[in-house]
Amino acid sequence: MSKKEEFKEFLRTKPELTEYIRNNEVTLQSLYEIYDVYGNSEEAWKPYERKITPSINPGKITDIMKNINLDEIQKHINTAQKALGVVEDLTAKGTTNIENAIKGPVEPRPLNKFFED
Repeated sequence: MSKKEEFKEFLRTKPELTEYIRNNEVTLQSLYEIYDVYGNSEEAWKPYERKITPSINPGKITDIMKNINLDEIQKHINTAQKALGVVEDLTAKGTTNIENAIKGPVEPRPLNKFFED
């Protein structure tokens, strides 16, 4: 296994290191350089140890659910339904207007009358 593959496996065992990279606190290159010199020695990686907390815990979910106003959500849904109804009416009317326009005028217009003079 190459040094690069070993480093990838090491990162899989230490997810807190990838969090440092995602947060732009350290670069992947600098972590690789530390790994290249010290390997997986615990002393070299102590400054990067921290506990990962789950991003959403059940307490946060219940707090979010408490703050949801169902009446406001219902108002927004009703507004969206009305907007979709208007669009549907416009497109339905538009097709009949297009069909009438394709048929053309019933009476042919005189050739010398351009601007209804």
